[in-house]
Amino acid sequence: MRAVVVTAPGSAVLTDLPDPQAGPGEVVVRVTSCGLCGTDMHILAGELPSARYPGVPGHELAGEIVAVGEGVTGLEAGTRVAVDPNMPCGTCDYCRIGRGNLCDDYSAIGVTQDGGFAELVAVPARCCYVLPDSLSPAAAALVEPLSCAVHGLNRLPRRPGSHYLIYGAGTMGLMMAAVVRQAGAASVSMVDPNEDRLAFAASFGADAVAPRAEELGRPQGFEVVIDATGVIAAIEDGLGRVRKGGTFLQFGVTDAAATATFSPFRVYNREIDIIGSMAVHNSFQPAIDLLSSGLDLDPLVSDVFPLDAFDDAVAAFRAGKGRKIQIAPARS
Repeated sequence: MRAVVVTAPGSAVLTDLPDPQAGPGEVVVRVTSCGLCGTDMHILAGELPSARYPGVPGHELAGEIVAVGEGVTGLEAGTRVAVDPNMPCGTCDYCRIGRGNLCDDYSAIGVTQDGGFAELVAVPARCCYVLPDSLSPAAAALVEPLSCAVHGLNRLPRRPGSHYLIYGAGTMGLMMAAVVRQAGAASVSMVDPNEDRLAFAASFGADAVAPRAEELGRPQGFEVVIDATGVIAAIEDGLGRVRKGGTFLQFGVTDAAATATFSPFRVYNREIDIIGSMAVHNSFQPAIDLLSSGLDLDPLVSDVFPLDAFDDAVAAFRAGKGRKIQIAPARS
């Protein structure tokens, strides 16, 4: 099979690898679609300490089962699946209290073991979620990022009629906008310096868009402010936009060493809640159910590249072109 292998930080090659075999409890998936994510950029740059080299990245994957290993039940060749890449250890303190996304010995498909930028991948059967026929290949590979947005929503207080401000009109910010709208937001405003992204956000249902939050004309602030950028300037600005009694959600990923400045007195005096959202937690099947019920996220996919154009896909991602970029690795 063909696969993209990151041999070392800064070096990715398209090469031939032996076809994977389905071990006990595993299935082999023919990957029809796999999203390119900021995590993949960190792996390529050598900025993710847990990443394995050499390794095949790609964790937003979906496809069709082509082989089933010993002991696997309920799945068979020909079944379309989305793959949850997260593999908590199951035995640490956090796993034992039901917080597997905070696992002390966390591993993940596409990070610590080979992932979806390959024609075939072997994955634990327990990571596979059966897809309805109605979902397109593009939507199938959106299940993993949508499940992150669903978990972020689950971390927030549910107060229908709240006004939301989201920093970042990239894929994850747009997904957060979609799920909070589904949850009963009175309005969703979005901030992004990229005019093309703002134009798309407006067409995708945002009530107000602007390159800077002060242009939104809501001096009283917002009940919920969400950072989907990981940019310190956006985080610091957003913390100042939270209304009294409101909530700030840190959803975007920053550099591990980054710090932000805020006023503890303001947090105290205004009773502001500051919370975080890490990856996926009991949100994969709800994400599939949302897509199946009519949540249309296909417009978020702006480009689909073949596997042999992986370098072009990475270049487009780094240039900020389009929205969600996907790779279609499977043989035609």
